[in-house]
Amino acid sequence: MMKKTQFYSVILFIMVIGFWEAIVHFKRISKLILPAPSDIVVNLLHHFQSGYFYPHIMVTSIEVFGGFFVGAVLGIGLGFIVAQSKIAQEILQPYIIASQAMPKLALAPLLVLWFGFGYTPKIVIVALVCFFPLFESTVTGLSYVSREKLALFRSLRATSFQTLIKLRLPTAMPYIFSGLRVAVVLSVVGAVVSEFIGANKGLGALIIASQGMLDTTLMFSVFILLTVKGLLLYQIIYWIEAIFFKKYMFSRGKLK
Repeated sequence: MMKKTQFYSVILFIMVIGFWEAIVHFKRISKLILPAPSDIVVNLLHHFQSGYFYPHIMVTSIEVFGGFFVGAVLGIGLGFIVAQSKIAQEILQPYIIASQAMPKLALAPLLVLWFGFGYTPKIVIVALVCFFPLFESTVTGLSYVSREKLALFRSLRATSFQTLIKLRLPTAMPYIFSGLRVAVVLSVVGAVVSEFIGANKGLGALIIASQGMLDTTLMFSVFILLTVKGLLLYQIIYWIEAIFFKKYMFSRGKLK
C-alpha cells in the first residue's frame, strides 16, 4: 500500500510534468530549446522500439559496473588497511585527498593516451570517482568505535582480528553501505563524463551527438535514461543493505 508521503510525491511529479507540458504548448516554445514531456516520451518509445538505445546502454553499463567494482574493491580494501594504523592514515590520506581534488575530466585525455579508446580509460575514471567516498566511509566506520566497547573487548582479551570482525566491522557496515549508495550514483556520472572524450558509443557519447545534431528531445531522453539508471542502482544497493542487516540482525538474535 502506498504511503501518504509517496502519494504526495507522485502528485507533485504529475503537477510538475503537467505544468511543463502546458508551458511548452501555451508559450509555443521550440523543441530546440525545451521539448514537451509528451515529445520526450514519444522519442523514448521510438528509439527503444528501433533498438537504437540498447548498444549505448550496454556500453555505459559495462563502464559503470566495471568502474564501480574496481573502485569498491580499492576503496574498501585500502580503507581497511589505513584504518588499522594511524601512522598509515596520516601518511596516505593527504595524498588520497589530493588525488581526488584533481578534476577527473582533466585526466581523460591522458588516460586515453595511455590505454586507448576502449573500455579501460572509462572504467579507470569511474573507479577514481567511486574510490574516495568508499575509502572515506570505510575509514570512518572502522575508526568510530566507542571506547567502552573497545575496553570491553580488551578486558575479554580479544585479539586485533577478533575486534575487527566482531566489533569494528559490524559498526562500519552502515557507513560502508552509505558509501556504496553514493558511489553507485557517482559511477553513472563518471561513466558519462568519461564518454565525453573519445567515445563513439555510450549514453554520454549520445549526449554529445544529440548536441551536435541539435536534437534536444533526444538529449532529454538520454537524461531520463541516466536518471532512471542511477535511481535503480541506488535502490538495488538499498535493498541489498536492507536484506543484509535483516539477516545479520536475525543471526545475531539467534546467537543471543
